[in-house]
Amino acid sequence: MLTLLETAIALQGTDTLNGTEALFRGLAENAVIGVYIVREGRFIYVNSKLLEMLGYERNEMLHDMTILDIVAHDERHLVESNIKRALTGDVREIHYERKARCKDGSYIDVEVFGSRMMMAGEAVMVGLMLDITQRKADAESAYLASLVYQHSSEAMVITDANGVIITVNPAFTDITGYALDEVLGHRLSILSSGRHDENFYKAMWGALLKTGHWRGEIWNRRKNGDEYVESLSINTSYNEDGSVRCRIGVFSDITQKKRTEEVVWRQANYDHLTGLPNRKLLEDRLKIEKSRAVRTGTRLALIFLDLDLFKEVNDSLGHDMGDEVLRQVAHRLVRSVRESDTVARLGGDEFVIVVGGVVGDEVVERICEEVLHNLARPYRLKDTVAYLSASVGVAIYPDHASETDVLMRYADLAMYAAKEAGRSQFRFYDPNMQYAARERRRLSKDLLGALDNNELLLHYQPVVDLDTHQVVKAEALIRWKHPEKGFVSPAYFIPFAEDSGMIISIGEWVFRTAADQLAKWHRSGFTQFQVGLNVSPVQFRGEGLNETEWIAYLAQLGLPGSAIVVELTERMLIDASNVTSDKLLAFRDAGIQVALDDFGTGYSSLAYLRKMDIDFLKIDQSFVRNLSTHSEDLVLCEAIVVMAHKLGLKVIAEGVETVEQRDLLAGIGCDYGQGYLFSRPIPADDFTTLLRSGLSACEHTNGK
Repeated sequence: MLTLLETAIALQGTDTLNGTEALFRGLAENAVIGVYIVREGRFIYVNSKLLEMLGYERNEMLHDMTILDIVAHDERHLVESNIKRALTGDVREIHYERKARCKDGSYIDVEVFGSRMMMAGEAVMVGLMLDITQRKADAESAYLASLVYQHSSEAMVITDANGVIITVNPAFTDITGYALDEVLGHRLSILSSGRHDENFYKAMWGALLKTGHWRGEIWNRRKNGDEYVESLSINTSYNEDGSVRCRIGVFSDITQKKRTEEVVWRQANYDHLTGLPNRKLLEDRLKIEKSRAVRTGTRLALIFLDLDLFKEVNDSLGHDMGDEVLRQVAHRLVRSVRESDTVARLGGDEFVIVVGGVVGDEVVERICEEVLHNLARPYRLKDTVAYLSASVGVAIYPDHASETDVLMRYADLAMYAAKEAGRSQFRFYDPNMQYAARERRRLSKDLLGALDNNELLLHYQPVVDLDTHQVVKAEALIRWKHPEKGFVSPAYFIPFAEDSGMIISIGEWVFRTAADQLAKWHRSGFTQFQVGLNVSPVQFRGEGLNETEWIAYLAQLGLPGSAIVVELTERMLIDASNVTSDKLLAFRDAGIQVALDDFGTGYSSLAYLRKMDIDFLKIDQSFVRNLSTHSEDLVLCEAIVVMAHKLGLKVIAEGVETVEQRDLLAGIGCDYGQGYLFSRPIPADDFTTLLRSGLSACEHTNGK
């Protein structure tokens, strides 16, 4: 760096600069680095490059400034010390890095070379200053890049133009298990899992040769033999002549992410009990098959089937056995169809089969016959054997309908026709089946007079304290005894009652009937007894439910508000309007408690549990039916209990059918149990007898 000064001195031939000053100035003014001369701390010469670097005027530096004016405060001692050492002859020259202050107040990084010279008999300091701001920035960038390379969680590999490994970072070793010395000089194919064919790699190299980069997912194999999937990005670095300098690969192990995504996808698209496609995936498959039918000029058959008398099997053998039946049904259905067909579960005991590429009805008829035959075979369930049949309905696209929802409805109508024809049969949709649907609507119409004709009644199912084994509550459950058809399932008439608005008057009747009965039980000495009432979301809309009248009626009967528990659904909390909130607040102020029914099957936020002042959580029976010592359902139930207790809530478990379930629930701190182990829903008079006899009696009879 002192070549310029040394040249000037050599030409001068003396220790002064006077003889060759013109030559020195010429050289200095054209230098690409800053040149300056300092005498007694003041500038006596500065070149144009230095002025350009720092932004000062020449006169300004020569007449008004000292060397310390361009030095950062914290470095002045360093500069003064270095100049002093040079001028006193302690060192021949100095070399260091520091900050230089520019005229605008900013600082740049500079590298300084200085040497002592004699000028007119005086010692001066001649310095060369190089702006190294960019160099330091580049060095810092390179250092940071090195840190990223060494400490990145993403694997990095650098290869030559042909994919031969040059170097790898530590994350590469962490993910693949290979150290640098084990892969150095090898091609990346050392990681190949064998899952991808030759065309895959041809496409990859084709993209690299054409565009210089490739991005995608690839299955590879670790050193220990385990396969994993990585998200890989390859980019190319080129020389100035356009040739490939190297290729840089960056990848991360996304095996767990892919597994999680697969689990989430399966949960969203498949039924958890049977493993069959659910309604969502069924709709996707239907779209595909409909498009195929249009493209190939064929037809599509939608087969809807419902298990006959499944509820009776489920109720008599328990939900565990019912679930096992559904699993066996799913297995038999899959074996009854072709590989290209789709078998889906809609929920409950309803299944759908999609048969594509239909040319004639014979194929569909053969599948229906095979389904009915296979489902009618005995079901072996531990120590017992169950027998089932199915009713099957068929609708054809595009013969019967072109819209999916209409096709599904027509298949459903055909299924009902098969059921009414005596079960274990199949029927193709016929427009005359609309008449049967009207008959079902007529039954719904009969509901309009059920209240006036005293056809409605309440049954009560006990809720048992799992600590004391005492019946402390009951859930009131509505029943409809049709004069001609006998008992009609609430699952059949409640939806109609809600749609028609009749649920408001029915709900009012349920409340007053239950309150009257509750008053009798209180007068009989059961003063702490509570009754839970299921309340429809429709009752909470507008003027549907008059909470003031309810509260007044309880007072008229001499009942405290705490005698009633209002049971709501999670969905109702999500859709809660101000009207709903006001009614719930009025209930709370009157002491009426609130239970959240079927907890765990909806979507409500935990915030609602506090916002709406919930008192009880009712664990849905789907979590209870499979309880065992080490089951996931037990863990879930325990989590619900712990959470509820932390929030000051009590917990009621529904669907308790066995002593084992009861004991497991008691063991995790569950407060109450409800289910067939204790009793089925029974009329009020029978419930009174149960109250007086105590719980042990109903346990011994298993609720019969």
